[in-house]
Amino acid sequence: MLGQMAVAMVTTAVQQTPTIDEPVYVATATDYLREHRVRYNPEHPPLGKLLIAAGVAVADPHYDPSYTGTQGEVGRHLLYESGNDPWRLMLWARLPVIALTLLFGLVVFAFARDLTGGPGGLVALALYAFSPDVVAHGSLATLDLPATGFVLTSVWLVWRARLRPVPYLMPAGAALGAAVATKMSALPAVPVVMALAAVSFWVAGRSGRIRRWPGGASPPAGRQERAPAPPGRGRITAALRRGRRPVALRRGRVAALRGEREPVALRGERVPVALWRGRGPVVLLGAAVVAVVALAVVWAAYLAVDPGMRFSPAEPVPAVAGLRGRLVDLLPVPPAYRAGMRVQFGLEDYPWQGYLFGHLYTGSRWYYLPAALLVKTPLGLLALGAAGAVAGTARRTLRPAAPYLLLPPVVLLAAAMTGARDFGTRYALFVPVFLAVAAACALTLRRRWNRILTGALVAFAALSSLRAFPYYLPYANEAFGGPAHTHRLLHDSNVDWGQDLGRLADRLRGRYPGERVWLVYKGSGVPSYYGIRAADPRTVPPDRVHGLLVVSDSAVAKARGRLAELIASSRPVGEVGHSITLYRR
Repeated sequence: MLGQMAVAMVTTAVQQTPTIDEPVYVATATDYLREHRVRYNPEHPPLGKLLIAAGVAVADPHYDPSYTGTQGEVGRHLLYESGNDPWRLMLWARLPVIALTLLFGLVVFAFARDLTGGPGGLVALALYAFSPDVVAHGSLATLDLPATGFVLTSVWLVWRARLRPVPYLMPAGAALGAAVATKMSALPAVPVVMALAAVSFWVAGRSGRIRRWPGGASPPAGRQERAPAPPGRGRITAALRRGRRPVALRRGRVAALRGEREPVALRGERVPVALWRGRGPVVLLGAAVVAVVALAVVWAAYLAVDPGMRFSPAEPVPAVAGLRGRLVDLLPVPPAYRAGMRVQFGLEDYPWQGYLFGHLYTGSRWYYLPAALLVKTPLGLLALGAAGAVAGTARRTLRPAAPYLLLPPVVLLAAAMTGARDFGTRYALFVPVFLAVAAACALTLRRRWNRILTGALVAFAALSSLRAFPYYLPYANEAFGGPAHTHRLLHDSNVDWGQDLGRLADRLRGRYPGERVWLVYKGSGVPSYYGIRAADPRTVPPDRVHGLLVVSDSAVAKARGRLAELIASSRPVGEVGHSITLYRR
């Protein structure tokens, strides 16, 4: 499954031209490598771009640090005006993100296997590997998928800390720090993961699984350090010795397994509360460990770019007044991180345009992301994820895992729904990723034909994804007509992010050689580099626009005035990548 995912992502990466955000990230990563300074793109912390820099270092592009301009202009200059091959540079910049996306697939498998056993792990991995949104954004040199994967990893490690907090809490903090050092939109996950860490630490102490008490203290007199094995423990050991992996035990015991083939949590294993009584503040130690390690990772990311911690932004940083400004100033993070938060607040105050189900509007709609996720998530994943969420809350054996599976994506989604930028499901990639893990819990529902139905839904999700190959960005599920109809419902990175400029050039050369072309393109690419000779139809009177009119679907969605009149008086004759429409005039 990961093999086909790798093929799909690499194929997509080879065929797609730079999306709108990618040149900025690649140029910033190049500046990190060559100049060791935090100058461009402060609104996103450096860790994800340092990952991209690993591929940029192999490509070894020509770079002019003296070039002045906005971060977008620097990105275009690097790709198209510095003697570099944008195809080669973008492929190398995307490969580290592809590799990380595949590694996160292993985390999905391990998390689901810990909860429900091997079959559940395979279900989760299949749904992850065939998720069109995951494949689409995992094949780009962007930050959305890395941040999502780091959040998932931190939650998985915190879950494992219920058994052994000492080896897992610090890596959980490191993964959480990596998430917030990649994208600031992961910040709402910090208090959630800290709370879950405190719960895990409390559970581990209450069940006698902390071998060394905090501060070197000994357990209260008369109490054992480790709880006695519960009834039935011998049967678990015997089953494991026979090579079997128990999925669920009777009498409400959870038998999710770790990689070492040891039960993660046994509900029958209980120690009197008196063992932990009087040590309430100690429970917060788990949260504190996660927070301190996460903060250290954030500082380390900036130190890796510039040990001197210099910050010289290429563009002005807006001032943020009121409570938001005071809270930003109080955060114990590097100055560049605080400046990036101010930039993000400034972007949130801008009146952006959105497009949902054929309606163009200014501002944001709180229901935009849930509606967009319904369109762009495979139906099989939606069904199994919902069934798994119900199973996780309804079944006693899975109920301890429910907060770990449901609370992080719910909080992150609620925070994202308050944002001002209705640009795409990339702001909520954690939903399909956590849904894939939750879907494994559907296997525990004791219903006739449950496994057959689960397999059929996984196959349906896989088939839906394969039918979209290699056009994953404009994917829509069958209930909404498939990728060919997504542009009628959504816009921007849901459909058209500038990724098909190269395909458009091939189409024009192959089918319309020598024709007059009028182009309205939404993206960061340079059409002339790909051999597209076109003029902007909005700069001349409508009666002079004859020939082939080519319009990005995001521009079609927002068309008003002259462009709307041109489109209305033209005849559609084709499309490219489900993101660009060709008209005849």
